[in-house]
Amino acid sequence: MSTRPWLHPLACFVWTLAALMPLHLLRAAETPSQRWSTERANRWYQGQSWPIGCNYIPSSAINQIETWQAESFDPPTIDRELGWAEELGFNTVRVFLHDLVWEADPAGFKQRFHQFLGICQAHRIRVIVTFFTNGCYGFEGEPRLGKQPDPMPGVHNSGWVQSPGAASVNDPSTWGRLEKYVRDLVGTLAQDERILMWSLYNEPENTKKGAQSLPLLRKVFQWARDVNPSQPLTAPIWGMPTSRSKSLEIVRFLEEHCDVISFHTYSRPKEAEAFVEYLKTFERPLICTEYMARTRGSTFQDILPVFQRHRVGAISFGLVAGKMNTHFPWGSKIGSPEPQVWFHDIFRRDGTPFDPDEIKVIKRFAGQAP
Repeated sequence: MSTRPWLHPLACFVWTLAALMPLHLLRAAETPSQRWSTERANRWYQGQSWPIGCNYIPSSAINQIETWQAESFDPPTIDRELGWAEELGFNTVRVFLHDLVWEADPAGFKQRFHQFLGICQAHRIRVIVTFFTNGCYGFEGEPRLGKQPDPMPGVHNSGWVQSPGAASVNDPSTWGRLEKYVRDLVGTLAQDERILMWSLYNEPENTKKGAQSLPLLRKVFQWARDVNPSQPLTAPIWGMPTSRSKSLEIVRFLEEHCDVISFHTYSRPKEAEAFVEYLKTFERPLICTEYMARTRGSTFQDILPVFQRHRVGAISFGLVAGKMNTHFPWGSKIGSPEPQVWFHDIFRRDGTPFDPDEIKVIKRFAGQAP
């Protein structure tokens, strides 16, 4: 059994007891509201195709609200762009929802999301669903419904929004609506095979917008766990923790509550592989739900061999360069010219690739080329 310095003595006792229990008793001890056992999680992952794909926001949307609001939901663009993803051999996309869109019209939101899942299914793609998200970039202030801001030319991800806003994250009296939202969506789709995994809270360690996530993180796992979906629960670890890291408490929580371990890395291959080796001590399936930043040395050519060698799911950031401007680098200034080397994204809006040689690499790893 792997050792980790932060393990609580009670956890050590429970894990030691579990190691001594016969397998049939371990299975009998699992109850619907419990975290998946290591055996169950690894058995589930062995039954999946190697997850390879991208985080997906339609090129016509600047953020999660514009993606899902009735007036801006864009099935033709989604169908066209996911067709390009299918041609690459991608079998997975990760998408971000927004609580305000559900709250305004739960039935309409679910109808649009079902339509999206149908498009994915037609392209042989499964979905990782993300509910809540903190962030470093995007709109300043609390998110709002209605027309979303226009992109700031040359600025990376200028219109992204948190879900929920920091004011709600930090105010438990507002969480009643969030509980209904999570229970409704997970409950409705708890047996839906088009859902690969529930990513409950994106980068909870990220407090740059003022959200103190741990209390809400604990609750969202409880709400989703109570529903007992057939799909695993996760939330990504933002970066390699250290003993002095302020986020260590959140990393401990994720290690103890995720069925599948997910994480993000925009590092070079050596650092990415070191992160993978660290996470393998958790003895659970690993899926990287964000990677690939060309100008930081994180490229498909360099990172995909690492992930395939360790059978780590590989979900890059971005598909089509659009209103989010994520082909520009982090911290880009207004009016910046199109970079010679894109940061994220693979295709232009007309479907031509940024780098045709890169397409060959992706297809080779995804199994679509000889």
